[in-house]
Amino acid sequence: MTDAAATAATATPDARSPASAARPERPKYDRSIVEGPLLPAVWKLAWPTMLTNIVGGLQGMVDQALVGNMIGYKANAAIGVSMQMWLIVMIFISSLFTGMSVLVARFAGAGDHEKVDRTVYQAFVTAIGLAVLVMAPIGYFSAPWLLNFVNAAPEVQREALPFLRIMFVFSGGMLVFFMLGGALRSAGDARTPMILGISLTVLNLVLNIILIRGLGPIPAFGTKGAAMGTCIASGSLAIYSLVKLWNGGWVVSFPRGRGYGPDWAIIRELFRFGLPSGFQGIVANIGGVFMLSFIGSLALSAASQAAFAVSYTQLFSLITWTSVGLMGASAAIAGQNLGAGKPDRAAAAVHVAARIGLSSAAIIGALFLFLPRQLLAIFGMHDPVVVGIGVQLLHVLSLSGLFIAVALTYSGGLQGTGDTRSPLYISIVSQVMLPLGICYVIQRTGTLHPIHIWLAILAGHATRCTLSVLRFNQGRWRNIAVNIGAAKA
Repeated sequence: MTDAAATAATATPDARSPASAARPERPKYDRSIVEGPLLPAVWKLAWPTMLTNIVGGLQGMVDQALVGNMIGYKANAAIGVSMQMWLIVMIFISSLFTGMSVLVARFAGAGDHEKVDRTVYQAFVTAIGLAVLVMAPIGYFSAPWLLNFVNAAPEVQREALPFLRIMFVFSGGMLVFFMLGGALRSAGDARTPMILGISLTVLNLVLNIILIRGLGPIPAFGTKGAAMGTCIASGSLAIYSLVKLWNGGWVVSFPRGRGYGPDWAIIRELFRFGLPSGFQGIVANIGGVFMLSFIGSLALSAASQAAFAVSYTQLFSLITWTSVGLMGASAAIAGQNLGAGKPDRAAAAVHVAARIGLSSAAIIGALFLFLPRQLLAIFGMHDPVVVGIGVQLLHVLSLSGLFIAVALTYSGGLQGTGDTRSPLYISIVSQVMLPLGICYVIQRTGTLHPIHIWLAILAGHATRCTLSVLRFNQGRWRNIAVNIGAAKA
């Protein structure tokens, strides 16, 4: 059967299911991803995600700017520290979506609608169960211990604890958003997640401005208002998305008339491909938590944590979120082409995406290099000590961004083709062992200063880039197979 025939066959509603006959006609998968010129195919998937991530990053910057100007740099530190720890659990739970994306891209490349929809539904069921039964209770009760672990100053902890608990307990909406975005992009539709992401950002921004500052009878909630706005906005979007997935009309949807219980064949594959990515996310963020602990041990701990929160967590996201968009594009296009039996095209697409990422990182890095004080001032950072540390960090990140942009793109290529273990091992070396080892040795043999931590981060990013490129070019991902079996009647 040709690709076109397979696409047409799988795009036809299931005649055996009365429910499917009433649903809107399913859109065909975009075959330009596996056919035709590569650069337009990569860019078609990349630019909507890059734009979405940039807009989302700007929303986080607005939060930091609001609390920084209204409350002070301690609130900046509170949000930065809290987000680092919330992401540890969030990334692990959402790692199932990496496994989902591997399967969706592979089956979409083969034109198999039925397996795509089964995979998306099972990922949703599993992730929500973990979020409700694991993430919310453990996160709520462990929040004080986590803040003590990173040596957060008492004034920072007062601001961080309610923020962190709200984010842990009410994170289900954000999980649905991540799931949906990964599913749609892996199936070749990057524009719908862009529209949803921008809508989420706008709603989040409006709610945060109201809840942080207060408006009329609504009191000013301060730092925790940022968490409240995020959870309300993402929850509203999740409800809308679930209705759309149930009713159909997008390139992915929930299956109808085939049972709604767990499908253990799919769940096993989700964990097989997803767990390494989950552990990778945990490793990276545990490394970040330990790095925060080193920052907290400095003589100027609060000032350094505030500079780190704004310079690395917020401003550096202009590079990382752009690169994450390319990472998603690399994963989707590599997975679809491997599913279509075109491994050489998959490899070439990742190389193209890496060149785009390197160019965008160079442009943003130039801003870090030449306009650091102006960027920090946006967040209400005027204290000379904090600004001096932040400028120093931004100068280092102007170079570090080049390495991380390339590293993320090749990591996407590995993950999209099913090699989710190699990025895990690379992260252990480059994001934990090397940078933390550098800080530990310096702390034991002399006096640890902020510049030592910043250079350790740079060394980790350079190592991650080198190892990711070498591993992808070995080409062992070409022989990875997936199988979820036949659907249950």
